[in-house]
Amino acid sequence: MTPAKRDRKAYALAKEYLLALDVDGITPELIEKYLRFSQAQPRPDSLAGIYKLILQSAQEANMRTGVIGKAVGGVDNFAVVLCDFQPFGVIGRYATWESLLDEIQRRLKPKGKIRRTPRSVWPQYCRTILSAARFVAQFSTADDFYEWVDLCDRDDRVRPALPMLLAAEIDGVGFALGCNFLIDLGYSNFTKPDVHLRDIFTSLGLCAPKASDYQVFKAVVRVARNANVTPYDADKLFWLIGSGHFFDDDQIGDKGRIGSHKTDFIAYAKSRLSV
Repeated sequence: MTPAKRDRKAYALAKEYLLALDVDGITPELIEKYLRFSQAQPRPDSLAGIYKLILQSAQEANMRTGVIGKAVGGVDNFAVVLCDFQPFGVIGRYATWESLLDEIQRRLKPKGKIRRTPRSVWPQYCRTILSAARFVAQFSTADDFYEWVDLCDRDDRVRPALPMLLAAEIDGVGFALGCNFLIDLGYSNFTKPDVHLRDIFTSLGLCAPKASDYQVFKAVVRVARNANVTPYDADKLFWLIGSGHFFDDDQIGDKGRIGSHKTDFIAYAKSRLSV
C-alpha cells in the first residue's frame, strides 16, 4: 500500500469506526456537521479583539483554565486591568509581570492562593499577557495582522512556521496553542496536534514515534490532503474518536460524551491498515 493510499484508508476507517459504534444518534449527517468548519463567531475586527483571543487561547494550557479563568470569572474580566485589551496601553502601563500581578490582585481579587515563584501559573500567565501585547503591537491594524497571516496561510511550505513563530514570540503559547488560536480566527488549514491525534497517528504509523507537535501537524495536513479534506476536518474526525465528546449535542451519550474510543480504534485500524 502506498503512503497516500494508507492515509486515505486511515481517514476512511475513522469514519467507518464512528458510524459502527453502538451509540444512538451518531449518523453520517452528525459526523459531517462536526467536520465542517464553521466559525462560532466573527473573527475580531480590532487589535484589542485579537489580543483578547490570544489570552483566551493561552489560558487553555495545562492548569490555567482552572487557576486563571475560575479565579477571576473569565478572561473578559481582565479588561479593567488590561486597558480594555489595548496592547499599546498594556505595554505602557506594566514594565514587569510583578507589577501586572500586583494590579490583578488589587483590582480583581482572584480566588485561591497566588503563588509568585517564577514557574507558577500566575507569573507565567502574566508573562504571556505582556509578551502577547508586545507581539500584537507590531501590527498597525487588525487588517494588517490578517494580511500577514493570510500571506503565510497561502503557502503550504510556510504555514507551519506561523504557529512556531507565535510560540517563539509569546511566552506560554506553544505550537499547539498557536494552532488553536489560528483555528479560532477562522483558518481551517491548521490542526491542533493534541494528545489524541498524537496517540492515534503514532500508533498507526502515520507519523514517527515520539513525533514533535510540528511533525504531528505535518502528518495531519498530509492525511487531509490525501483524503481530499481540510486539515480541520481530519483533525476533528480523529479527535472525536479520541475524546468521545460531541460537544454540540447533549442527546448523544451522557450529555454529549461517549467516552474515549482511542485504544479500540487503534486496534481496529491497525489490523485493516496492515492488509
